Amino acid sequence: MHWLTIIGIVIGVAAIVAIVSIGEGAQASVQERLGGLGADIITVSPGFQRAAGGFRGGFGGGGGGNAATTTSAKNLTSRDVQVVKSVEGISFVNGMISGRADVSFLAESASVNVQGVDTLAWSNMVTTELESGRYLNPGDTNVIVIGSRIARSTFKQPLVLNRDITIEGRLFKIVGILKESGSGGDDNRIFMPIEQARNVIEDAGNEKIDSIVIKVKDANFVTERTSEIDSRLMLSRHVTNRTKDFTVTSSQATLERVQGVTETFTLFLGAIAAVSLIVGAVGIANTMFTSVLEKTKEIGIMKAIGARNFDIMMIFLLNSGLVGLVGGFLGVGLGSAISFVLPNFLSGIGPGGSVRTVIPASLLIEALLISIIIGMIAGAIPAYRASKLKPVDALRYE
Repeated sequence: MHWLTIIGIVIGVAAIVAIVSIGEGAQASVQERLGGLGADIITVSPGFQRAAGGFRGGFGGGGGGNAATTTSAKNLTSRDVQVVKSVEGISFVNGMISGRADVSFLAESASVNVQGVDTLAWSNMVTTELESGRYLNPGDTNVIVIGSRIARSTFKQPLVLNRDITIEGRLFKIVGILKESGSGGDDNRIFMPIEQARNVIEDAGNEKIDSIVIKVKDANFVTERTSEIDSRLMLSRHVTNRTKDFTVTSSQATLERVQGVTETFTLFLGAIAAVSLIVGAVGIANTMFTSVLEKTKEIGIMKAIGARNFDIMMIFLLNSGLVGLVGGFLGVGLGSAISFVLPNFLSGIGPGGSVRTVIPASLLIEALLISIIIGMIAGAIPAYRASKLKPVDALRYE
């Protein structure tokens, strides 16, 4: 009976450990991907989403509000880059354009993502390390830096340093190859000076900017700089809060928002898993009630030879706590095994292999403590009833 009761605790604890480890892994992955940008990075992008309220009414009926999301967008320009550069406390401003371009190499061709950058700013802000070669330098012409997947997977023959390739009919030399970043962004891009990118990216124009990435001098003032950049651009672009057509965000704020969503999702799934623990607690209570009935005569004998009510109650409390402890140990082991196997299992069936799990030591300790506490709480009422049995009635029980 005890083992059947323990199974409920095992399933509940294992589910919580596995779910929380997935949540912790997701947060760690987000931290690596967005945190790699640095807490001192601000991004300006075209477009702004706002809630749009409406009113609906008619004959014979009342009115009702409805809410929707509208998006306003207008391209950023080189002028916006200059406005951002005028803000104090800014180290580097990288105005970028991006798009697809046809690349040819040894009679093969492919369409790849090309990004035009401010060479000075980009070389001082890029977080992906070099595998070989160098970053772009001011004054560079007809040279590119490529991501690791571009180098290895685009053509049958890998691209190597100092090799010439053709992009939209123009010849470029590879001067740098980036290490694999893991997040996939820089791995699949070709980087070149923005002036030359305008010649190979369709509809790039002479002034259009797709995004502006800013590095501030002091990360402690990133909120103030974000607000100032937002105000300056609104003034320069002649927009108000109602007509705003761009968005200014800091990487730190983005990271905090994503982590908040991840934490909420993990708590939600953990609450669902906790239902198993409640079922296990009911099982422990039922088992302990049965145990009290089975041991009624033994309780009477113990009381007859001097056992106190407290002694009887502690015996049953410790018994129920032990059931919770055993279930907790087994649940922690099973949950840890699931967390270890899950990423390997998903990697064998496709895209899910990107799932990562992290098991903090505090999670294991807390899971054990919770299982013990639940066990003792579930056994509290049966233990109390056992302690209140009268010796005469207990000895008479059949």
